[in-house]
Amino acid sequence: MRPGRVVRVILGLIVLAIFGWWFTRMYTVTPKSDEVGIPGWTIATPYFKDDPSIIWMHQYKKYLAQQEAQTGEAQTAAPVQSGEQQETATAESTPEPTPEPTPTPDPVLEAATAKAASLGLPVPPAIDLSEWQYVLVNGDHPMDPIDYEPAELVYLNMTGDDTEIRTGYDGNRQVVDGRIAQPLIDMTQACKAAGLPVFLSSGYRSYSVQRENFNRVCANNGITDGKNGEGNYITMPAGCSEHQTGLCCDITDYYHEIKNDAIAQTATVQWLAEHCADYGFVLRFPYDKTNITHVMGESWHFRYVGVEAAKYMTENNLCLEEFLELYGVA
Repeated sequence: MRPGRVVRVILGLIVLAIFGWWFTRMYTVTPKSDEVGIPGWTIATPYFKDDPSIIWMHQYKKYLAQQEAQTGEAQTAAPVQSGEQQETATAESTPEPTPEPTPTPDPVLEAATAKAASLGLPVPPAIDLSEWQYVLVNGDHPMDPIDYEPAELVYLNMTGDDTEIRTGYDGNRQVVDGRIAQPLIDMTQACKAAGLPVFLSSGYRSYSVQRENFNRVCANNGITDGKNGEGNYITMPAGCSEHQTGLCCDITDYYHEIKNDAIAQTATVQWLAEHCADYGFVLRFPYDKTNITHVMGESWHFRYVGVEAAKYMTENNLCLEEFLELYGVA
């Protein structure tokens, strides 16, 4: 072998030995290294701190470890439920809706509705017959007690020139039950606003005043029972007059104070008959209802029954007796 070739072999072996030593050092596990998860072997990272691929592998391993830890926590905190378990949990967390109570049927209203239907009338309003505005007083239904007096009497201006409601006695003003004072004022003021004169002719009358009135009218007409030749009352016996309730008022044209058939032709009374229901009043004794009321026609006598009842009665041409008969009051 030539000397030059021997030298080259020796140098090659030296280089190979150096490379082997370097390679062994690079891939030796050190106890202080951060391990990167490559299957089968471990890299000592202190020599590769600036190598991007090694840094990426190192960070990716940490990311996987964090994800695994979070997944474990989530599974521990909220274990997966089966479909049946989920349905049960939902059913337990959702309260059952409270059913609406079934309204208790009102036998009086049901009977009134059936009665109205048999007469071709619409469904009547749901009223409480015990309320004060529905009291029926006539020759067959006297006051109870016979000497009844409203709990609160008030005094109103007769011509509607002012709207003051006085509670102290004033003989120069008209007196009514305090519960109808404001609706009565509203109606008379609306009538005056239409350019028509009004006069509150007669409101509340006590039992004794009605008795005096009855005796006087009977004496003036040569009768004893208060009835005309047709058998209808022209004046009511004491205790049977609606005026004693304080819930009515005779209203006339200021310039036609005398209450007779001619008043029906005045614009004031005609306006009142057309609009009174809007204020809760009805024309109590119509001329075409004398066979039911047994009272002569009085175009000036207005009675308070409340807006709902008043409109039903007016729209269906019913007098108070007919209206209350729907509810079983005969």
